[in-house]
Parts: sequence; C-alpha cells; structure tokens
Amino acid sequence: MRHRKSGRRLSMPGDRRRALLRGLAAAMLIHEGISTTEARAKEARRFVERLVTIGKRGDVTARRLAMQKLPNKILVEKLFAVYGPRYQNRPGGYTRIIKLGPRKGDAAAMARLEFVEEPEGPAA
Repeated sequence: MRHRKSGRRLSMPGDRRRALLRGLAAAMLIHEGISTTEARAKEARRFVERLVTIGKRGDVTARRLAMQKLPNKILVEKLFAVYGPRYQNRPGGYTRIIKLGPRKGDAAAMARLEFVEEPEGPAA
C-alpha cells in the first residue's frame, strides 16, 4: 500500500527516477520549456517549482540545498541569478503544463512544461 506516499513512481527505481527528474529540470532551466509525457511533466513540475522556491531565497544555505538537488554549478547560478529574481513577487505556480495530444509511436499522452512568463512592462 502506498498510503501517504507522494510522487509518481514512473515505472522505475528511485535512483533512475531521481536522475530522470534532474535531467528534466536541467533541460527546463536551460531551454525554459520541455516536451515530455504528461506523467513526467507533472512530476518534473514539482521538482522545478521547489528549485525555483529555493532560488528565491538566495542565501548560502539555499545554494547548498540547490546543489544537492541539482548538482550542476552553472545551472544553480542561473537559478539564483535569473529565476529567483524573476519570480520574487510570485507566491508559487512558476510553470504551466500544456497538453499536446498522443505521441505518434506509442500514443503516450504528451505535454509541454514551460515557465510562466512575467510581464515585462508596467500593467495597463
């Protein structure tokens, strides 16, 4: 029984699942959007939103925590330099999932995970 256990298993053991989520999060931070299956997008959304929330803090402890979750120094710097300030005044919901339809090969439900854009100028 999986009572009170959060997260999807994605039909793989924990170490592979963690590696997959780290890879999806890295691609998300580099390209600001990825296309993957719906289940993977929903799970990657949880991972990326937690990283952005850590990036908003900006202290040394937050940087160490981000390095534990995403061990790539360049991406952690980008997280704190770009995404932290961009979403500083937003309480959550930094990403959106857009459903794309079935994949051609195996008809898996596909989705696009992307960051929500902040308005550049003053609100009219």
